[in-house]
Amino acid sequence: MAKLEEYRGAKIVVRFDGAKCIHSRHCVLEQPGAFQANVEGPWIRPDAAPPEAAIEVAHNCPSGAITYERLDGGAQESAPAINTVKVRENGPLAFRAEVHIDDKAAGMRAALCRCGASKNKPYCDASHAKIGFVASGEPGTKPSEPLAQRGGALQIAAKPNGPLEVIGSLEICSGTGRTVLRTQKTYLCRCGGSANKPFCDGTHKRNGFQG
Repeated sequence: MAKLEEYRGAKIVVRFDGAKCIHSRHCVLEQPGAFQANVEGPWIRPDAAPPEAAIEVAHNCPSGAITYERLDGGAQESAPAINTVKVRENGPLAFRAEVHIDDKAAGMRAALCRCGASKNKPYCDASHAKIGFVASGEPGTKPSEPLAQRGGALQIAAKPNGPLEVIGSLEICSGTGRTVLRTQKTYLCRCGGSANKPFCDGTHKRNGFQG
């Protein structure tokens, strides 16, 4: 398990949880001065950019690996108005909500495994790339009505050797942002074998998935 790293600047503290990182590289591509790849010593340098720059990077980090704490009196990260999960092409489920996983607060962003191979379940650890996992990020649209309540806490339970049970208002989106389904309860595949991805179809019972 990777150790939580903390980098303190004059106006902001930036934290990095390597166990959650899926290497989306928003940080080093968007703010290369503050987030420096392949360097010796500290790779996050909060004072190399305005606090707003690090905050934008954190908000764009799909896994929640990068978080922050403002020291200048500015607003801390808050829950989004609309809970979403994006189905990433050949990759994980990227949640943006006030996430609770197995009854524990898990921040505002989380990337959860759907290939079945992660060694850090239910979180993604980028194993999908190593095993050549193939799963569309553009599942078909299902009929659904707009939700009366679109935010609020999202409860996610990793069912033993089974799917992710998600309870709470949620808009499931394709990787390009199209609405796939609006729901208040769903079961999402995490064994990698469902023929109805991203939804569970019971395949975990037949393929020996251990989760």
